[in-house]
Amino acid sequence: MKSNMDDELSLDKIDDYKGTESKEKRNIVRLVVIFCLVVGAIFAYLKYNSEVSDYIGTKEAPGIVTNKK
Repeated sequence: MKSNMDDELSLDKIDDYKGTESKEKRNIVRLVVIFCLVVGAIFAYLKYNSEVSDYIGTKEAPGIVTNKK
């Protein structure tokens, strides 16, 4: 009769336990993190530099300035 404890997951059965992951896997994780940071930086730059002018009025009849600066 086989015990169910043999089929249980344990940390020792995971490849990455105690720093035993492969260099390829470590490099892929680094590339994914760097890629996410770069994409986040691009979105932050685009959001920061794309201002919508919500000025209501003309030079003759000044209106309300609604910029969020």
